[in-house]
Amino acid sequence: MPSSVSPFGNLYAYKLYTLPTAKRLFGSYSFRRKPTIKHHTNVQKMLEILSQNGPLTTWGMAKVNFQNDVSGIRTKEKEYRRLLKGRKDRGKHSPGVLDVGLVVVEGKSYNRGPSDIYRLSLPGILYCIEVLDLTHKEIDTMARHHATVLPWIFGRWEYLKSVIGNDVYRIKTLAGGTFLDNIQVTKMSKFPIFELLTYLSIKYQENYEYIDEKDLADQISCWFYTHLLIPAKPQERSSVENNKIKKILSGDKDLKTWYYGFVKEAIKFYDDRFKTIKKLEKI
Repeated sequence: MPSSVSPFGNLYAYKLYTLPTAKRLFGSYSFRRKPTIKHHTNVQKMLEILSQNGPLTTWGMAKVNFQNDVSGIRTKEKEYRRLLKGRKDRGKHSPGVLDVGLVVVEGKSYNRGPSDIYRLSLPGILYCIEVLDLTHKEIDTMARHHATVLPWIFGRWEYLKSVIGNDVYRIKTLAGGTFLDNIQVTKMSKFPIFELLTYLSIKYQENYEYIDEKDLADQISCWFYTHLLIPAKPQERSSVENNKIKKILSGDKDLKTWYYGFVKEAIKFYDDRFKTIKKLEKI
């Protein structure tokens, strides 16, 4: 996965800026659900192609629709290029999908001359889950094509499904901008969800405007596994959910080492803060 600085920020930037902006410019509901304006439909269909096929050039995207119809491919390719880069003609400017950060350039293809290869960014993946009404099977396909972009989740998707079943689709909660990083979460589980999510916010608070995509993948992944500590249903006991995450971690040593590394960071953070608070006794 590329480690360059990406045109988007942390999860709060996604929640407060990227998602609302994308919904305003490209639609807040799926074209599948009910008719919407043509621009929204066109952008969403392009994002759907990327979600189900992985990285593609604009020519590759167009071929999904038109196969061997060269004339149709060329027309659609021009449309996709405009949707990606926006319009800057006649003194007017409308942001493209690249500007908003839903898509990034993955690399170059030289099959038909130099052409950019595009793929969904992490915010783009979350937007697709939130807006496009993807089925579970379609989310599975997207996970397979983006395993290297979100390795701790999508890279282990089939393993996670084998352990926790449909609970993997709780990533929809994150895609909708719900982080459960408030005081109410302390009432939902005996485990330190509030403390872990609060530390997660603090850890990446300086990355509101720009973040390395690998760091954003880690932030998303830490949220995902911490969220599994919360009962899926109010009547379920926290201990049952805890057994699920323990089973996940016990079956994947690398994942366990990575996640417990985050937990240890949180422990050190709160130990240091506690020592600072204790100093008030001496004032």
